[in-house]
Amino acid sequence: HNVSVEGELGVLSGSEEGSELITDNQYTDPKMVEQFVKYTGVDSLAISIGTSHGLVKLKPNKDGILPELRYDILEEIQWRLPLFPIVLHGASSISSDYVDMINNYGGKLEKAIGIPEEQITRAAEMAVCKINIASDGWICALAHTRKILSENPSAIDSRVFTLKIRPILANLYMHKMEIMRSTNRI
Repeated sequence: HNVSVEGELGVLSGSEEGSELITDNQYTDPKMVEQFVKYTGVDSLAISIGTSHGLVKLKPNKDGILPELRYDILEEIQWRLPLFPIVLHGASSISSDYVDMINNYGGKLEKAIGIPEEQITRAAEMAVCKINIASDGWICALAHTRKILSENPSAIDSRVFTLKIRPILANLYMHKMEIMRSTNRI
C-alpha cells in the first residue's frame, strides 16, 4: 500500500481534547525498542522521554524548575536503533506570550507550560527526526483570532482573520524549523 507506519512505545501523560487524562508518564523502555520495531515493522518510533499531551507539558518541581527530558533514554534508544527515525509527541513549547494574549482577550488558559525550546533542539540534534507541536499552532492561531475578533466584533467572515493569521503561523513554523534544526534539510 506504500504507506509509512509510525509506532508508539511508552505512554505520555496528559490528554488531548476528548480523551481520557493520563496522569503518569510511562517512559519507553530502551530494552524493548529493537523487538518492538522488528515485530511490528514500523517505519518510525514515537517514544516517551518526558513530553506530554495537552497544554501542561512539564510540571515544575517545588522550586519552580522544569525537569529535563530523559535524554539518557533517548541516547540508549539511538544506540540500539542507529539511524532509525525517532518521533516525539506532545513537544510544543507553548509560548507564554500567546497564552497571555488569549487570556487578555477573554480566554481562560490558567495552566499552560511547554517544553523549553533548548530541550527540543537538543533532542533534534540527537536521533529525533519528527517532533509534534500541534498545540503551538493552535495556541498561536487562537490568540490572534481572539485579538482580531475583539478588535473587530462585527466580523463574520472567517476568511478575513484566517488570511491575517496565515503569515503569523508561517513565521511561527519557520522559527520552529530552526529550533528543530530542520531548516534547509530535505
